[in-house]
Amino acid sequence: MKNVLFKHRSIRKFRPTPIPEEVLQNCLEAAARASTCGNMQLYSLVVTRDKALRERLAPCHFNQPMLEQAPCLVTVCADVHRFTMWCEQRGADPAYDNLVWFLNAATDALLAAQNFCVQAEMHGLGICYLGTTLYTAAEIIQILELPKGVIPLTTVVVGYPDETPELTDRLPLDAVVHYEKYSDYTAAEIDELWAEREESEQTRRLLEENGLENLAKVFTERRYVRRDNLVFSESYFALLKEQGFFNQ
Repeated sequence: MKNVLFKHRSIRKFRPTPIPEEVLQNCLEAAARASTCGNMQLYSLVVTRDKALRERLAPCHFNQPMLEQAPCLVTVCADVHRFTMWCEQRGADPAYDNLVWFLNAATDALLAAQNFCVQAEMHGLGICYLGTTLYTAAEIIQILELPKGVIPLTTVVVGYPDETPELTDRLPLDAVVHYEKYSDYTAAEIDELWAEREESEQTRRLLEENGLENLAKVFTERRYVRRDNLVFSESYFALLKEQGFFNQ
């Protein structure tokens, strides 16, 4: 387990080899064993192997080539619909159509997704999480016919790798771990925590390619810009309301 976790890398080139049914089922069973709020399992994993359906989903993920290469997509959804139905069918009064329960369902869903991915990597599969799911959630809802109370959070591309990319860097452990209480950062500490990444060869190339003076501006002026952040936030928030997560 430790070796798999420490060797994780996102795979973006896949072989078309199908995933054996027993391997996929084992990964899904691992997902279902993830920690969950109140043992409610407030998530659904929509497994898409059908080529025609994957082709319909591809534009939702900006037609990245891996969508056609990989034999399987898993759309990870927060889902209060199933539990609400169960309550109502037994005369119980559910109150899970609100922000707190969206957050509980999102937590459940992402824990299940990570269990799935770790198990997949233990089987020699490669995975890549797709953030594009949040940008085009409305279209994904239509294609996958998701009812109210279900909303997509992320998509996992899974299959046998056709590449072995270098491990991506991570910030030092001191950047993300706080003992006993949160210790806020000084300006000097921020500089130190990002120093290795900012001085890397990859960063040098990025700055040349983008004509920018520092790595932070690659994020704010190229990758995740303010205008897009606001547009996608507004559309996803409206979709949360439409899907019934803000009724109370």
